[in-house]
Amino acid sequence: MSVILRRNLQVPQLLKQLSYSSSAKSSGDATATVKTVPKNLLEDKQTANLQKENGAIFDKRPFKLHLDKDKTYSWCLCGKSKSQPLCDGMHKNEFLKIKLRPIRFKVEKTGDYWLCNCKQTTHRPFCDGTHKQPEIQAAVK
Repeated sequence: MSVILRRNLQVPQLLKQLSYSSSAKSSGDATATVKTVPKNLLEDKQTANLQKENGAIFDKRPFKLHLDKDKTYSWCLCGKSKSQPLCDGMHKNEFLKIKLRPIRFKVEKTGDYWLCNCKQTTHRPFCDGTHKQPEIQAAVK
């Protein structure tokens, strides 16, 4: 019978650096992969990021989407779009009285990215794992 020895990994640190893009960085250790939340290249060029409110929770799981490097996207913040996670202009319906505006964004590299569907992320529009909180999991059946 063989004995398997496990390395003492810093699990809390690894949990903080989750994988939400295909362009994640990996460390030299083959057993540990360190991954980061991607950056919105338009974050400092638009005012929609200054919105403090979060939208309605659409889903308790992120959505994987293939994004191109030089294309500008609009991520739905209000949670009412029929083409989630991207905006379809539903916030413009005057009868719904939605004050939230979409977040425009670009990515550094072409690839697959996880976009937030709970609308509670602090790294808009990218998923940062906020959907795993018990109150968000309980909010959507």
